[in-house]
Amino acid sequence: MRLHLDVLGWLHVLWGAFGVLLGVSLAILAAGTHFGLSEIGATGLSGPAVVWFLLGGAATIGGSGVFMIIVGRALLARRRMGRLAALVFAAPNLVVVPFGTALGIYALWALLNDDARREFGRPPRAPIHTGSAEESA
Repeated sequence: MRLHLDVLGWLHVLWGAFGVLLGVSLAILAAGTHFGLSEIGATGLSGPAVVWFLLGGAATIGGSGVFMIIVGRALLARRRMGRLAALVFAAPNLVVVPFGTALGIYALWALLNDDARREFGRPPRAPIHTGSAEESA
């Protein structure tokens, strides 16, 4: 299980690095769009709206990339909050096809078992008793 948790941590760091690079590239695209619009003398609302849309996307994707790097480092250090954050953000990752989907499924599989719970200092889940009430009496 240690190997799976280490791989999961490094995959979160890698996914975050891609997010940061995408955020930076969108910010550069926003700057180029703003410069191009000012060069042609575009006036009206559509020009600045596009620039703000690109900047918003850059901030969102870049910020989530930084967060994923932090989560990956916390997973590698076996911090409880890293496990919790990876589980919380596994669900949004599922809709980012294909790598986010694979990462989300792998995170859920690796972090939702008793071995992973022990690695992060959590007690194992209680076994589910399937017997009837008559058996326990």
